[in-house]
Amino acid sequence: MSVDVDALITLTIEKEIPLEKMISAIENAVTEAYIALEDAKPQGRAVLNRVSGEILIHVPQFNNEGIYTETITHMPEGFEQIIKSLTRKEIKQRMRAAKDADVVEEFQASVGDVISGVIQQGRDATLVYVDLGRVEGKIPPNEQVPTESYIHGQRIKCFVVDVKQGLKGPEVTLSRTHPLLVKALFTLEVPELKDRVVEIVGVSREAGFRSKVSVRSHRVGVSPKGALIGPMGARAKAVMDELNGEKIDIVDYSENPAVYVANALAPAKVSSCEVVDLESKSAKVVVPDYQLSLAIGKDGQNARLAARLTGWRIDIHPDNPVERIEKPKAIEPDAEVEDIQEAANRGEFPA
Repeated sequence: MSVDVDALITLTIEKEIPLEKMISAIENAVTEAYIALEDAKPQGRAVLNRVSGEILIHVPQFNNEGIYTETITHMPEGFEQIIKSLTRKEIKQRMRAAKDADVVEEFQASVGDVISGVIQQGRDATLVYVDLGRVEGKIPPNEQVPTESYIHGQRIKCFVVDVKQGLKGPEVTLSRTHPLLVKALFTLEVPELKDRVVEIVGVSREAGFRSKVSVRSHRVGVSPKGALIGPMGARAKAVMDELNGEKIDIVDYSENPAVYVANALAPAKVSSCEVVDLESKSAKVVVPDYQLSLAIGKDGQNARLAARLTGWRIDIHPDNPVERIEKPKAIEPDAEVEDIQEAANRGEFPA
C-alpha cells in the first residue's frame, strides 16, 4: 500500500496541517490495527516511507541475548486493504479537524458580539438551531426568551456566548437573554458608540419585558441619551423591534451615587435620594405619592432593574406617607353604670 506523498504534501500545505503530524497519525492508526491482529509480530510498527509513500510493518529482531540484530517487514494477508481504508479515514479526520479548528478560530473572534443567522428545525425541540453559514449555532433553553417564538426560516440576531470544539465538531452557544445583547444591538445602530464618543456604562435586563441602559458622553455638547434614541426615536425603535417590542429605559450615568440611583428609577420622578450607607451601598429614595407605583413597577420590576443597574440597595418611600389608622379600642363600661343598668332591668330604681 502506497500513499501519494506529493499529494499529501500539497494537502497539508493547503489545510495548514504539519506534514509530520499527518504521517504520524497515519502510522499510529495502522499500528493499532496491526497489533489487534492474531498473527501480529511483537513490537511491530507501521512506517510510511517519506520518499516512496509505501507503508510497511517493521518488526525488530533480537538474538538470544536480547540484542537488536535487524528489522524485517511483515504484511499479513489482506492487511493492505485495511491500511488503505485506515489511511483514507485518517486523512479525512485530520482534514475535518483542521476545518473545525478554522471554524472555532473564526467564531471565537465573535464571542461577546452579535451574529445573524437563520432559524432551523432541529432534532431536539428544546434547542433553537441557527444556521450561521459555516456552522450551526444553538440557543439552549436558559438562553431563550419565554415571550419569543422561534420560527423556522426566520432571520435572527443573537449574542455569541461561547465557542468551543465539541465531540462532533465546533459548538457555538448563542443567547437571546444576555444583557449585553442590548448593548451590542445599540452599537450596531449608534455610530457614536463605535467612535467612543458615547459609552454604555451598564445594562440590566429582564428579557422579553424591560431593560435599563445607563449612558454617558465623552464629548461636551453630545447628549448620550439623544444619541441612543436617535432622530424621531429611530435608533431605539430599531433595537426594540429586534427584541420584539421589549421596553428600554435609557438613563444618564452619574459619578454621584444619589443622582445615579435617582436617574435609574426612570420613568418615575424622584423628589430626593439620600445615601444611607456608602459601604453597603444603601440609598433611601423619596418619590411623590402618585409616582410610588411607577417607581416600584409591576411586581417590583422597575426598582429591581434599577438596583441591578446601579448595584445599590434602594429603599423607596412616598413623600407624604399615610399614617396608620388603628381600630378604636372598646371602652370599658364603668362599674357604677353597670349596677344602675341591672337595677333598671329588674324594675328597681335606687333612691
